[in-house]
Amino acid sequence: MLAGAASRLNPDFVAAFLLDPSKHDPGTTMPIVLGGLPDAEREEMASSMAAYVLSLKTPASSEVAEVGKPEVGRDLYHKVGCVACHGPHELAAVQAEKGTYVGLKHVGSKYQPQGLAGFLHAPLEVRASGRMPDMALTRQESADLAAYLLQKASATSELKSPASGADPERIAQGQKAFFEMNCVACHQVDAAPEDLLDLPKPPAVKDLDLNRGCLSESPGKAPNYQLSAAQRSAIRSALGKPVSAPEGDLAIRHRLTALNCIACHQRDDYGGVAESMNSFFLSTEEALGDAARIPPDLTHVGAKLRPEWMNKVLYDGERVRPYMTTRMPQYGREALGGLTELFGECDHLPAFEFKEIEQESNPMMRNGAHMLLGIKGLNCIACHNFNGKDSPGMKGLDLMTSYQRLQPAWFNQFLRNPASLRPGIIMPSFWPGGQAVQTEILNGNTEDQLRALWFNFSLGRSARDPEGLGASDPKLVVTDTIQTYRGRSNIAGYRGIAVGYPGGLSYAFNAQNGTISGIWLGEFVTVGWLGQGSGNFNPIGRPVPLSNDLGFLPEAADPWPLQPVRTKEHPVNPDPLYPRQYGYAFEGYSIGEGGRPTFRYRIGKVSIEDSSVALIDQTPVVLRRTLTFKTDEADEIYLRALTGEISKLAEGSFKRDSLQLNLSEDASTVSNSIRPSTADGVGKELIIRFKLPSGTSSHTIDYAVQR
Repeated sequence: MLAGAASRLNPDFVAAFLLDPSKHDPGTTMPIVLGGLPDAEREEMASSMAAYVLSLKTPASSEVAEVGKPEVGRDLYHKVGCVACHGPHELAAVQAEKGTYVGLKHVGSKYQPQGLAGFLHAPLEVRASGRMPDMALTRQESADLAAYLLQKASATSELKSPASGADPERIAQGQKAFFEMNCVACHQVDAAPEDLLDLPKPPAVKDLDLNRGCLSESPGKAPNYQLSAAQRSAIRSALGKPVSAPEGDLAIRHRLTALNCIACHQRDDYGGVAESMNSFFLSTEEALGDAARIPPDLTHVGAKLRPEWMNKVLYDGERVRPYMTTRMPQYGREALGGLTELFGECDHLPAFEFKEIEQESNPMMRNGAHMLLGIKGLNCIACHNFNGKDSPGMKGLDLMTSYQRLQPAWFNQFLRNPASLRPGIIMPSFWPGGQAVQTEILNGNTEDQLRALWFNFSLGRSARDPEGLGASDPKLVVTDTIQTYRGRSNIAGYRGIAVGYPGGLSYAFNAQNGTISGIWLGEFVTVGWLGQGSGNFNPIGRPVPLSNDLGFLPEAADPWPLQPVRTKEHPVNPDPLYPRQYGYAFEGYSIGEGGRPTFRYRIGKVSIEDSSVALIDQTPVVLRRTLTFKTDEADEIYLRALTGEISKLAEGSFKRDSLQLNLSEDASTVSNSIRPSTADGVGKELIIRFKLPSGTSSHTIDYAVQR
């Protein structure tokens, strides 16, 4: 997408790149499109097209840190996975010329520092196709990495800037050339003006002369891809055959190769980390071996992972290996759509399901699993975390994710013979040849032991901690500063954040959907992990639940889009991109004075900062929420503020249970409506409309809770 190019690119790069793309970015697939013009006309046209590209409107973009640290960026580059596609940076330019890696030599000439940092922070906003994936970099990490890349890259002093302050006539000339040359076949811009809608369309493939145009040795006015004789021959051969999309495992091979997943992952007999790259894949738990530093093998992955979990990994960035420094890139729906289903169609293990646990056997099986996992049994906790608590030894993958992640057939085969599915893994076999090595638990019956473990992992938070692991869940106490705790919660989803204020007022924020999901008085939370960080939490006080669905929308919607509901019968998430498809993106949070958090997120083109203060010394107690909106142009945005049995007390004042919501803003900028709930037609929902001017504006909402 070229919108916003002026905020990312150096103006003097654009025109020079159009004249000779491969000179300024070796290995680029961008053809020479002006090669058929006389020299003087070619330079004039390049300047006009550059003026048009640089005139395109800048979309709302993520803020990034202003100052980056190149030494930190160097460490990031070589640890998080950049080397997989771009190579060790000191060698990247040389390797790119050989076609091994994507070169970065040109970035010093191409990008402005803040532009590169912004692109690294949210690359899918510019390249939705996933060609450059999102590496889950924070704003500061993006700035650090940009500083390092620009420090190492070479700037080209010979570039000449296009005319500065280009007039409308020059921009129009460049726009006309842009559409006439069919640049929109590869680049996304705004729709063509009406006078350019009737341009001739390129001929159909069946009508092509395969010895002319871009397949000719001298393309003339046609795009010049600088193809070798072998490449032209291969393309002619491919175009001369019926076109058919690859299917089955061949389609998977194509997808994994196109996205370069095979630089990190192996599947069957192809892909995997190259020997020259091996040293860049690191782990904080080296004792766990290669399984803790090399991304997992994708052989049988469709039979290994539940589809809903694979969607979490592919679309939501779910991680279970925090000790692995290499990050799983996020490519977006356009690149990954259908891949989960394709894996499921191609990968199979013999059908298997664990037998149901009879009611009378439930205590025995629970006790058996508890003993197997502990220090007097198989001592699984010596290498694995459990239910969010750290192992006393190596901090391996949390065992309690097993039921959420794995399919029973894979789990059964893996435990019986780990090396059969993960060659080289250091995990021992506790049931060699189908015989249990621990004969004193559950009578040494292999089937019962495996079934007990599977059943135990299905219990989630209710499973007892194995002996030797540690204490039960602690209570988190708020003292004289605001406490913030991240983790899963029934009240705030799996990306919940609990905020507790001195004096006994707390609320939960659902970062997945951008909404305050509950408010309560009294004690704060019990947490599922030792200390602060991430894990499960549960309110101690009785909360007034609000909503866990998407909080804001850029346009009015009736019905309001609700988050997908999964059941035992239908466990696969039918909409893995909810709520991002509605324009929502969480952008993190910062801690301010007294520990007060400010959440940052975006809805479409509107950036939002969401921060609250507690007014404790009054009755009722009030949580005052300040929403600060930032938009480049006047806009509207809608908030689903309350759901349930809502009553209107007065203009701008509403009640739900023991909570009262008050609006004080002028009716010209804020309006509201109560309508039947979109969930099931029972109850109501309060929709607030904010009319936003261009620039920055703020609104407050008071949530008053009776003691």
